[in-house]
Amino acid sequence: MVTSTTTPSSRRWFALGAVSLAVLAVGFDGTILSVALPTLATKLNATESDLEWFSAAYLVVLAAAVLPAGLIGDRFGRKKTLLISLALFGIGSAWCAVSTSPTEFIAARVLLGLAGAGVTVMAMSALTVLFEPAERPRAVGVFAACNFVALPLGPILGGWMLSHLWWGWLFLVNVPLVILGLIVGLVLVPETRSERRAKIDVIGIILSVIGLVCLTAGFVTAGKNGWGDVGALSLITAGAVVLVAFFLWERRLARSRGGAPLLDIELFSSRSFTWGAILSGFVSLGLIGVIFTMPQYFQGVQGDDAQTSGLRLLPLIVGLILGAVPASQFARLLGMKITAVVGFAAIGIGSGIGAYTTASSSAWFVAAWMAVVGFGVGVALATCTSAALSRLAPENSGIGSAVVQVIQKVGAPLGSAVLGSVLSVTYQAQLRLPALPLSVADEIRHSVFAGVAAADSLHSSALLHSVRASFVSGETAALAVTVGIAAVGCIVALVFLPRSTAPSPAEIPLAANAH
Repeated sequence: MVTSTTTPSSRRWFALGAVSLAVLAVGFDGTILSVALPTLATKLNATESDLEWFSAAYLVVLAAAVLPAGLIGDRFGRKKTLLISLALFGIGSAWCAVSTSPTEFIAARVLLGLAGAGVTVMAMSALTVLFEPAERPRAVGVFAACNFVALPLGPILGGWMLSHLWWGWLFLVNVPLVILGLIVGLVLVPETRSERRAKIDVIGIILSVIGLVCLTAGFVTAGKNGWGDVGALSLITAGAVVLVAFFLWERRLARSRGGAPLLDIELFSSRSFTWGAILSGFVSLGLIGVIFTMPQYFQGVQGDDAQTSGLRLLPLIVGLILGAVPASQFARLLGMKITAVVGFAAIGIGSGIGAYTTASSSAWFVAAWMAVVGFGVGVALATCTSAALSRLAPENSGIGSAVVQVIQKVGAPLGSAVLGSVLSVTYQAQLRLPALPLSVADEIRHSVFAGVAAADSLHSSALLHSVRASFVSGETAALAVTVGIAAVGCIVALVFLPRSTAPSPAEIPLAANAH
């Protein structure tokens, strides 16, 4: 087994670059799809339901596959799992580019979700194996900053490609990133695996996959149809019940002689791991508030195209990088607890200022408050993720990283569902429509873009003003909820997160196992 102590310092940081590049490909694919949907609807003759599954299939499979991916990496080799996952991701990207039907494209997205789970989990586990606990906060900051770049690059580069190139290049662009990641990872990332060769927990895998599929699909459906949708509530309830059964089974297996649970329950005896992982999910909710609302605001309210909309996300990314990179220094000076609180406070303050955005707000005003939110997300995410990883032993870094990834991956559709519902309900309540055909009115109520298009075709300035003003009201409500999420994050961090990554007396046996 290779650990951080046997890897030269310079090689560790080059290896960090390799795993960051691998995750960049996954993040890039997720953001570029947002600008590709109108083109895919035409090229693949896709229905509205097909378009929803183009995104949902990837999210559901990605969330469901992370725990098995962690187990596979721990058992059979983390480097091997990372490289195979990267190769499959490249194949899936090429498959998307040459798909000729919605069914074929959805199948390719499923493969991308499976591969993306292996890439993200193994990349995060590499931080635990490559770096000692004292170095991990800095490594997490660099890792996070590198991968935040995918957020604006997808819409920017995707918009340019759609204007100048064949639409398939939207997905083929991942292939060079994958090839580079494979070469660098093969050379620089050391192979590690767990020394334990226990039998595989088949029941645990089945329960975790079913539970996470139902829960994630339920959140996606709730985001689309609202929280009153029977199908969404049924999926969420079923997912929650199955996941409770999964945890009970894992606890029983852990207590039995010779048991080999998928999830090491002992991980949750560490406050640092437990609350660091949970709070990283809170950060995802805070970030979604901006990522979900602002591209719609830029394009639907202020009339920007997709490429310009992506460029206007750059202040958010700059703030993220400025927060994530020095987060380890902040934690050394202030302590982990206070640093996380500062991060959540910045998210809340920035979102609170953003709630005063109007349809005519200047680009400088919007850029300023987004940068504050980004700074808070960078500080809080790097700190909370570091808190979770600091207590992971290299022996179980794969499954431990998978737990952190599960919480973050499920947090994204949950945040979209919650904030999307708040925005939608407020938008529809504020909207004032003239006499229109029922089908047109229904489209306007469900999309600001449909409202703008209808106003343009009818040459109605009153309808255009109503649509834009109503959307801004919905955006204000969504950002106000983000302020509440940030406030809860502050309280939870202050109460539960340890001051530093040094183990408490109860955690000393666990910390000893990490070395």
